[in-house]
Amino acid sequence: MGTLEMIILIGAFVIFSLIAGLLFAIQQLQKSQESLKKIMKSFERLDEQAKLIVKTDLELNKAQEELDKRLNGLDALQKTSRRITTTLDENEIFQRLDQSLMMNLGFEKNLILIQDKYARLQPRINIGFYEKDIAVIISHIQKNEELLKNLQEGQTFSSGNISHQRKEFINQLFNADYFILSPILTKNGLIGIIFVGNSAYSSSLTEGDEEIISILANQIGQAIENARLFEEAFRASQILETKVKERTQQLAKALEDVQNISKSKSSFISAVSHELRTPLTSIKGYASILMTGKLGDVPEEVKKRLEKINMHSDNLVQFINNLLDISRIESGRVEMNMTKCNLSIMIESVHDLLTPQLKEKNIEWQAHIDPRIPEMLLDQHQVERIFINLVSNAIKFTPQGGTISINAQMNNNAVTIEVSDTGIGIPEKDLTRLFEEFYRVENEINQNVKGTGLGLSLVRKIVQAHKGKIWVTSQVNKGTTFHFTLPIQQ
Repeated sequence: MGTLEMIILIGAFVIFSLIAGLLFAIQQLQKSQESLKKIMKSFERLDEQAKLIVKTDLELNKAQEELDKRLNGLDALQKTSRRITTTLDENEIFQRLDQSLMMNLGFEKNLILIQDKYARLQPRINIGFYEKDIAVIISHIQKNEELLKNLQEGQTFSSGNISHQRKEFINQLFNADYFILSPILTKNGLIGIIFVGNSAYSSSLTEGDEEIISILANQIGQAIENARLFEEAFRASQILETKVKERTQQLAKALEDVQNISKSKSSFISAVSHELRTPLTSIKGYASILMTGKLGDVPEEVKKRLEKINMHSDNLVQFINNLLDISRIESGRVEMNMTKCNLSIMIESVHDLLTPQLKEKNIEWQAHIDPRIPEMLLDQHQVERIFINLVSNAIKFTPQGGTISINAQMNNNAVTIEVSDTGIGIPEKDLTRLFEEFYRVENEINQNVKGTGLGLSLVRKIVQAHKGKIWVTSQVNKGTTFHFTLPIQQ
């Protein structure tokens, strides 16, 4: 091989080596470019993830700020609620709604307007407003019927949830870019409004702010309603107390007048009765003398009339005695002569006394006396008068063949006694007046039989003098029962 050939061969090898190196370098470059692209894509993904992380972090910070703001607001709201619900004074409610609350809630402006008794809005809380501006605000609100209607329906307005037109109206009226306008309601309807707002340079409002203000408005409304109800109840109680005092004084005066009249009546009856007794005694005495014939023979016709004079004199004497007894018992001038009495023996004695009258009308007598009743401290004479009056009345109003019964039973520390008959009975309208002096039930028997209407009144006075009670039950055409109690005094 010659030198030229050797040179050509070496040159070819060198060229081949260079081409091979170049191809290898190109391959490596291609691989590096692919790696670079992968790295660039990785960087792009990392950049997107970093942006997402930053965005998420910002949103989390914003959410945290919003949550902190809401928690602070709820805490302030809870404290305020506790303060305004523990008073029943309307003025004090607004004294406790101070400026620190609005600052804690994050508002620059606050205006609370409450209706007075003439339904006119009056400022009760004012933060960030001039008085002249408040007058303009109240005037525009009271003229805006649609706004008032919406508030009456419980609608809350905020800068983020109302139409552009209304937003401009409220914005200009209150000079606030972010705001909440909420009604204060009670059971009787709208009583006021609460406004809070911020300028454009402050933080905007959120749904949480709207919710907090709505809750605050409800609590203010409830607190005011409670205060007003308490005020009404207090005034009513004061009026009632005044009326009760006045009525008590009137009743005391009336009672005093009645007592004075009763004393005058008793004194008059006592005086008249005493004055009547003397001439009646003389009339009865002269009639008796004439009837005996000591002054000469008396014709039969004259004798009959003298007997009537004597009988009527006895009736008048009994009438006067009853009047005197009632007068004495009422005035306390009669002392009960209390002695130990056997009630069963007393009732049997009354039965013996009235037996002729019972037999005359063929009336059956029944007596049921509780054997456990001990001897009782009673004024025997007066208690016998109770039984005589009640049984005599029963005989008077019980028809032939009827029944009269007396029942006496132990009842704790008293004896309850019932005097019953099967007579004509008493109408219900007469029962309440039966024990009044001179009152007589209108019936056929009373029309034919004369009486004074004092017997039952005297009976009641005697029972009351013994610290007992008396009442009556009756059914027309079935009978009447007089009930009375006598305490067992040891």
